[in-house]
Amino acid sequence: MTFPAFVPSAAQRLQDADAIALLQRLRRRPIVVPSLMCGDVATIVSTATVTPERAAATDRPPLLLLPGFDSSLLEFRHLMPYLEPHWSVYALDPLGFGFTAPQPLLEVNPSTIRQHLYATWQALIDRPMTLLGASLGGAIAIDFALHYPPCVERLILINSVGFSGSFPLGQWLSAPLLDWGTHWLHWRKDTAVRFLETWPFSSPQERDLVLCSSLHQALSGWQQAVQSFTRSGGYSDLPKHIAQIKSPTLILWGDRDTTLGTQDARKFAQTIPHSRLVWIKGGDHAPHLGHPEAIAAALLNDG
Repeated sequence: MTFPAFVPSAAQRLQDADAIALLQRLRRRPIVVPSLMCGDVATIVSTATVTPERAAATDRPPLLLLPGFDSSLLEFRHLMPYLEPHWSVYALDPLGFGFTAPQPLLEVNPSTIRQHLYATWQALIDRPMTLLGASLGGAIAIDFALHYPPCVERLILINSVGFSGSFPLGQWLSAPLLDWGTHWLHWRKDTAVRFLETWPFSSPQERDLVLCSSLHQALSGWQQAVQSFTRSGGYSDLPKHIAQIKSPTLILWGDRDTTLGTQDARKFAQTIPHSRLVWIKGGDHAPHLGHPEAIAAALLNDG
């Protein structure tokens, strides 16, 4: 299998056809972002994206997908094949996450993530879009829609961070605790991969699930980027602004989410003025992985 040079070699062990196909389409594009650091010098961020292979025969606005915390656009590997016949679909790893190249001198926080997302939107899309965010990607999408409402024709939130799921205490953690936390994140997934690859009763699907979730952790600078975002306090300031969302919003929520629970789904529906809540039956915190056909059907039924 041939993947881009920046994709870790562990990807050669994948058997998931959707993951393999998506990684083969993955590209890092140089996105010029003004004023990310002090002064007026622009920063070039080598940004991991998957773009449409061909223009979709549709009047729908382009669709941009944002993954969750310590994840990558690979989490949309099963959903994209359902969407691409109906939309021009883009997937993006935000600043500091996934396969987007880390910037060692740059802080990763809601402001820099937003600036990078806007520059990427300008470079790749540059017209009103449907913006879909899952988990932390939902918080990124909400923040972007609040700051750039003309860019977001429609907002889609999948089990979104916003009312909860942020980590405001992160800004007070010491460097040793942050080091321990990121080492634990890596150890947890690496241990699971090693166990599943040696346990005779594990399935290829189980092994690929964990491997896909951990591939990006092999990139140089991953640990520093996660620590930088944690120190920022994340999106803890977001709840008081959610009612100001102007974009029509579709809220999709796995009814078996044990990570954020299900109360936040109702909070979003009650707080966002033009919103609709659809439950994904049997879905967990990432229903687009386990129930991609149900997510796609909800999007199509939403117009």
